[in-house]
Order: sequence, then C-alpha cells, then structure tokens
Amino acid sequence: MAGKRSIFEEVGARAPNPVPQGGVIDAGRRGARRGIRLWLMVLFALVVAMIVVGGLTRLTDSGLSITEWRPVTGALPPMSETQWQSEFDRYRASPQYELLNKGMSLDEFRRIYWWEWGHRQLGRVIGLVWALGFFGFLAARQIPRGWSGRLLLLGALGGAQGVIGWWMVASGLAEGMIAVASYRLATHLGLAFAILGLIAWHVFALGREERELMQARRGREDRLFGLSTGLMHFAFVQILLGALVAGIDAGRSYTDWPLMAGGFLPPDMMALQPWWRNLFENPGTVQFIHRMSGYLLFVFTAVVWLRGRRSAHGATRGAFSAVFAVLLLQMLLGIMTVLYIAPWQLAIAHQFVAVVLWVLILRARFLSLYPRAQSIRGG
Repeated sequence: MAGKRSIFEEVGARAPNPVPQGGVIDAGRRGARRGIRLWLMVLFALVVAMIVVGGLTRLTDSGLSITEWRPVTGALPPMSETQWQSEFDRYRASPQYELLNKGMSLDEFRRIYWWEWGHRQLGRVIGLVWALGFFGFLAARQIPRGWSGRLLLLGALGGAQGVIGWWMVASGLAEGMIAVASYRLATHLGLAFAILGLIAWHVFALGREERELMQARRGREDRLFGLSTGLMHFAFVQILLGALVAGIDAGRSYTDWPLMAGGFLPPDMMALQPWWRNLFENPGTVQFIHRMSGYLLFVFTAVVWLRGRRSAHGATRGAFSAVFAVLLLQMLLGIMTVLYIAPWQLAIAHQFVAVVLWVLILRARFLSLYPRAQSIRGG
C-alpha cells in the first residue's frame, strides 16, 4: 500500500522507488558461510592427511608401538633417554614384540614410535581445529540457521573416532596378536570416510546460497539421485572390504590376476572354523570377496555413468564422467598392487585414490540433487 502523500506535493511528482525486500530465506541468519566453508576445507584436508598417515602407520607395522591411550598427556613424546626406555619396555611386553620384533633395538623402536605418535598427534590437531572453529563461530553468532547441529555432529564423530582408534589398537595388544583385528580396522577406516563424506557434502552445500539450492532442488533428477545414492553405499562397502584386506595383509597372499593361485576360487576358502571367521581372517576368502565386489562395482558404476550422460546439465554429466574415469584408475592400481605384492607406494596410492573416488561420487550425487542452472546456449 502506498504511503500518504502531502497536500503540498506538486502534482505529477514521482514517489521514490521502494527498496526491494528480501524473501523469507534471505531474512534468516545467513551467517559466515564463506568462512565456515574455508574452515571445513581445512578440516577436510586434515582428515585426508589422517587417512594417508594412518595407512603408512599400518604399512610400517607401527600402530602398536604405543601401548597406552593418554589423550592429553600423550601429546608429548618421550623427552629423555629414561622416558624412551620406559616406552620401549612397555612395547617389549606386547605380543607383537615377542612374536614379530624380538631383538629390536631402541633406535628401531623410535622409528615406528614416531609414526604412531604422529598419527595420534594429527588426530589431536583435527580436534583442536574443529573446536576453535566451531566455538569461535558459535560465540560470534555466525553459524547459519540450521547448521549448528550439523557442525556439532562432526565434532562428536571425531571424538568417537578417537575412542574407536584405541579400541582398534587394544585388539592388537591381546595375547597372540601381532596386528589389530581387521574388523576393528574396517570400523575405524569406515568412520573416517563417513566423516570425510559429511565434510565434503557440507562444503558443497555452503558453496551456494540457500535460496539457490532450494531453487535447484526443483529440477533434481530423482532417478539419477537414487542411482548415485546406491553407488555411494556400494563404494562404502567396497572401502570396508578393502580395509579387511589390508588388516590381514591379504593383498600379499595371492599375487596373480585375474586368477587366484591358478584358479578362479582360491584354495581352502572355508578352512577356518566357525565358517564366519573366513570372512574376516582367511586371506584367500577376503581377497576373493574384495575382487568380486570390485567387478560388480565397476559394472554398476558403468550403468550409473551411462545414465548420468543423459543428464540435461553439463556439470552433472561431467561429474559422473569423472567418477567413472577415476574408478578405472582405481581398478588399475588395485591390480598392480596385487601383481607387485603390495609395495607401500602402490598401497598408499590405492588408498588415496579411494578417497578421491569417494568424494567424486558424493559430488556427482550432490549435483543430481542440486543441478547447476545453465543457459540454453551452454546446454
């Protein structure tokens, strides 16, 4: 409704143009979306580094070098020869030392100690970066509406990851063990990928305004989103299976391809009793399942990629093509890792590309839910 006009106003005088008002979405607390996104990108990089360092810690058989869980005091490494000797004595009381590293020198112990200490220290850094960012943005009232719970969940999952990490290490300190239990390793790695996926999804969402996302969702491709959701779950299962392979060094047990020990099925697939132990502890069975799952994942990814090529949005088509290309690279690395008996360089490359593939799948899924608008000429 127009405002009242003065009786002394000249006839024909133009009223000032009204200032446009933002909508309901804009009226909400927008917060420091760009700043939070940058903070999450730092966390993302740290979690990727954590996964890589964790893989190197496992490959160097360093994960059991620290036999106590001290979340606070453990931040400081041994500072004197006496402290070093004390740490070494605790390790020498472990089954891994007796069964695998008996006769190890103190200098050799230092080398594996630093890997595990660095891995744990990086976890502390991630927790500190999360706490400083979350409580800083919270105190400044810069967290966008609806985001506090999501960001708090990341911190809670990070804390749970520390507890699960010790639960994993504790399994390797039990009598007769020289490594951690493979299913606990899979749980630890799986949660790391889940945290990484949540961070990546939040980074994608914060890269666009809320009103833009709501408008984009109207054009979502439901079928493609459903397929990409299935692909995300399938890839996550394959990651867990890969962790089971790594946990018992199954990749070094059968080093021919495409056969296993000259046949399609490895020998003695059900040698352990009860039968379910073969799914976690039999190297041939675990590697066979990982291979078969990989082949099925390739076929399903090809189906999703072909469907993605039919998208009306160029960015979405490109995202699914990137997924398929990186999957081909990942399969090649997996085959080479087997043929060359899992050297650490190939094993780490295989794990790192799994991280890249995981994030690309999430990106393709995000774009099928929130497609980017493009001009008719661009289409």
